Amino acid sequence: MSTYYQIFGGKINVISSDPTDPIEGQVFYNTTSEVLKYRAATAAGAWAAGGNLATARRGLGGAGTQTAGLAFGGDIPAATEATEEYDGSAWAGGGSMGTARYQLGGAGTQTSAVGFGGKGPVGPTAATEEYDGTSWTSGGSLATARRDLAGTGTQTSALGFGGYQDPGSTAATEEYDGTSWTSGGNLGTIRQGLGGAGTQTSALAFGGNPGSAPYTTTATEEYNGTAWTAGGSLTTARRNLAGCGTQTSALGFGGATTVNTGATEAYNGTSWTADTSMATGRRTLAGAGTQTLALAFGGQGTSAVANTEEFTGAGAGVTKTVTGS
Repeated sequence: MSTYYQIFGGKINVISSDPTDPIEGQVFYNTTSEVLKYRAATAAGAWAAGGNLATARRGLGGAGTQTAGLAFGGDIPAATEATEEYDGSAWAGGGSMGTARYQLGGAGTQTSAVGFGGKGPVGPTAATEEYDGTSWTSGGSLATARRDLAGTGTQTSALGFGGYQDPGSTAATEEYDGTSWTSGGNLGTIRQGLGGAGTQTSALAFGGNPGSAPYTTTATEEYNGTAWTAGGSLTTARRNLAGCGTQTSALGFGGATTVNTGATEAYNGTSWTADTSMATGRRTLAGAGTQTLALAFGGQGTSAVANTEEFTGAGAGVTKTVTGS
């Protein structure tokens, strides 16, 4: 039988704070909290409460990770330009957008994000803005002004798809290079209020409102940088949901069926599987992060919410305290 020393090449560490990147099975003693801890893998996915947004809002844009998230725009109920940054525990104010809007698309990281489209005071907009971690500046405008669209990718390689352009839903896809937008391949299913994940050349579109009864869909499509093809269907048809992750490892959560839902599903590149639901059912929320470390924030419950939830997926590492009698 192997000993702890043989497995890890050292004795149990005695340290003043938890290691930033422990490996599964590692044991250590935290002198600050005076407890013995170990690194384990979660058996099932779970949502936990995070710090609330300072400004409750719906139809907001999102970007970043679970520990470095970005929330921008939204409806409170008037369109807002407010931006907030998340550090894994609490939200703090960031630089305001130049154009107040809601139902916009977003992509990138907390310090290198892009926000585009949405609805302003006079209807759908094509305006694009870029965030550097401090302030927003104008970027190249979308070719098609629209709201309720999805976005994914990075600030210099973003993808915007679907949405609503007066007078109806659209299948249009556009690609951003950090300066300007160009047309990409159209979605196979026209829709607005859809979820998105992945990169500009390996994206995922799922759910949404096709513009006709029952106003929800399970349709999933995969983008290869040129064209969209059909993927595995969601288990729950819904609209105005959020998503994060990659084309082969995505998470879709929240939205509305006939009512608001907290339903969560994981995609493996072929099919969706139901996972643990959020505590707060809501639509028009924003998401960030990965399939195993996701962030959900804002949205519409009975009214606009400030609620934030953090998801830890099955198999993700968690630090636990050793207890005894």
